[in-house]
Amino acid sequence: MATLTWERVAMATGPGEDQEAAVRQAYREAGLAEPDHVLVLPSPAAGAVAAAWLTGGDTVRRALEAAGLGASPAGSSSGSGSDSQQVGDQGAAALRRSVGAALRSWEALGDPGRSVRDAVRTVPWERARSAAYAELGPVGWAALWDETGGRLWPQVNRLVNDIRREIAEFGGEELRQATLDAVLGQHDAPWLSAFEGLDGLKRTAERAGWWWPFERLAIVTERPVELHLDDLGRLHRADGPAMSYSDGFALHAWHGMPVPADFGAAMSDLTVERIREEANAELRRAMLEHFGLDRYLAESGAKPVHSDETGVLWRVELADDEPLVMVEVVNSTPEPDGTSRTYFLRVPPWVERAREGVAWTFGVAEADYRPERET
Repeated sequence: MATLTWERVAMATGPGEDQEAAVRQAYREAGLAEPDHVLVLPSPAAGAVAAAWLTGGDTVRRALEAAGLGASPAGSSSGSGSDSQQVGDQGAAALRRSVGAALRSWEALGDPGRSVRDAVRTVPWERARSAAYAELGPVGWAALWDETGGRLWPQVNRLVNDIRREIAEFGGEELRQATLDAVLGQHDAPWLSAFEGLDGLKRTAERAGWWWPFERLAIVTERPVELHLDDLGRLHRADGPAMSYSDGFALHAWHGMPVPADFGAAMSDLTVERIREEANAELRRAMLEHFGLDRYLAESGAKPVHSDETGVLWRVELADDEPLVMVEVVNSTPEPDGTSRTYFLRVPPWVERAREGVAWTFGVAEADYRPERET
């Protein structure tokens, strides 16, 4: 399968078909008996709760119940725990109801048995990598990885870490630990793209999200229903969750940065005062980026601190953050209509003079900046 197709697998949304058959094939190819049951849940958060609840023992169950996550009707819908800002109150309640209903139906099945993740995923991966390395040698293997998994790994690994972080925010350390026992399904696309064979794992990756293989039970989760990325492949959306699942589990992000669920809506009517009031420096930077640095300078009452023939240096103090320092320059090459455009260039906070700031944007010292013609 071509790398581009595996990228589609990694970023695919919507329900998959024949997930159970694909999982059973992966068991058989690992030399294992097929599981007695395959449980399909809507999200990796639901899967992590199910895996932790069914295998974690009394201590883990008590922790999950304290967070409003568990098999009891009260625990599954009470919302007594501390909801993550990412998931949001309604999404958290829906997820609790979904997980609670599933656990009440399936915990009667008894002990799911030990985890067989190593047999299903790790051993086949090690065997395939060793075979490829033996055939291609170190240089050939490096080239193969660069052409396949190496191209997908940074973006997919970032998504995996984002999901793990949000699951931990939602349900605590017990759920984060449970995610470490998952087979990543579609997010195993980078390494699956590099190898021949492994048909069961590949079929599952094409159809499902994260899954947990045990001796007698496989917990499989659906892919997201929505996924929104910016031009750099980072989670990003201004008017809703950047990644969401059918049970309400969701991630909100602004150019890869986790943000509260209502952050995008607030961006539509930003003011200088609202930006100043934001206590979180990272969120304030995102607001400034969206609002426009030059507009913020104009509307915040900023004063110039230095000017010379190269431009004007502006500085605005920001609470609990480095100051906003920008140099205003005019393009000396006129536009087709005869006008000259003005640009605002952000420079480091230590810059004290306009020429120093302009020189920094060209990567030279102030003393060495002597352009024959500025553009």
